[in-house]
Amino acid sequence: MLQGILSQVQHTDGQRLAPVGKKLERMGVYSLLVNIGLVVLKVGLAALSGSLALAASATDSAIDIFGSVAVLIGLAISKRKTKTFPLGLYKVENLVSVVIALLIFLAGYEIGKEALFEPGGAVVTEWWMLAGVGLTVLVPYLFSRYELRVGRATNSPSLMAEARHFQTDVLSSSIVFVSLVAAALGIAVDRIAALLILPFIAKSGWDLMVDGMKVLLDASLDTDTLAQVRAIIDSYPGVAEVKSVIGRNSGRYRFLQADIEVRTANLEKAHRLSDELEEAIKNQVSNVERVVIHYAPQVRTSLVYGVPLQDLAGGVSDHLGKAPYFALVEVSVKEGTLLRQEIAASPHWDLEKQKGIEVAKMLAGQGVDVLLVKERLEGKGPSFVLADAGVETRLTEARTLEEILARVCHRRGEG
Repeated sequence: MLQGILSQVQHTDGQRLAPVGKKLERMGVYSLLVNIGLVVLKVGLAALSGSLALAASATDSAIDIFGSVAVLIGLAISKRKTKTFPLGLYKVENLVSVVIALLIFLAGYEIGKEALFEPGGAVVTEWWMLAGVGLTVLVPYLFSRYELRVGRATNSPSLMAEARHFQTDVLSSSIVFVSLVAAALGIAVDRIAALLILPFIAKSGWDLMVDGMKVLLDASLDTDTLAQVRAIIDSYPGVAEVKSVIGRNSGRYRFLQADIEVRTANLEKAHRLSDELEEAIKNQVSNVERVVIHYAPQVRTSLVYGVPLQDLAGGVSDHLGKAPYFALVEVSVKEGTLLRQEIAASPHWDLEKQKGIEVAKMLAGQGVDVLLVKERLEGKGPSFVLADAGVETRLTEARTLEEILARVCHRRGEG
């Protein structure tokens, strides 16, 4: 079952999320059935043994039943979208987590009250009672590990909350088991055992409360996820600068927003780039429900010109792909002054195939704004790569790099 879920959480459109939601609801049903079984077993053993710690543990598990019902409601409602809630009710899951935390605190209060103020009698122990209590330790332990794995795989806060609560139940049941063994040996530690359960319950409840409230209050996504998204966006040559990346959780889903500057002023190309970025982020980052890309043309204070060279002396090459060297020249837009000049060897000039395309990718990655060439590139592979990256291609009749410098350093480019 876990492998099936893992294979379906890589994409997050509505159609593909439906099977995941069904399996999560099924996990909620399993959780409810386990809790019902634990309550029946603990209540029966508490009535027969007279153990206060076991009765408190039974009360805790009884409250868990309401928590399991809340999980089912949360999972069923969270993925629905309406006119009133067009972005979905995903935060219902986090609200459920907070409710479960409150129920944990209530269980702790009940245990403390009974241990401190309620009169108690002698604890009766038999070997089969110890076996029954041992079962209340083993069952929630195994189920909590399984549920936590599924919850992490699907990023479901309510399932992870239930799993942690089961772990609390394991600890409390273990203390009960030890207290019953002590009672069988004539050592009365039942009330002490009941009080020892309280810190575990308080810690579990506090952690769930904090995690749930962070999402309800729109706390930011973790820095690793934001850094991953920024790296994905920054890897596209058409992106000039990533201004900001922010995100939040809503239930088990992630909502992201990025502000970027693009190298092109063409709205159609910018919109196509935005769509590509959204698809890439959804494919590479799990549980992303929505990505909003705000884009604007790059505000340029300088232009970087790329020139294919046939030699280090500065002769302009007739062919883009066959050029062994490239000059990169940065010129101030306002003053037309030379800011930077460098010549680099081409790592692709000796390729047998697609050398022009690889060179175009390299130049786009180097931040070239304008490529000056002697050959026409229209309709060829490199022209599409350069256009998608926002690199302008211009024809030049200059024979040397010095001729090009003499022109671009006094105006923005060749006509």
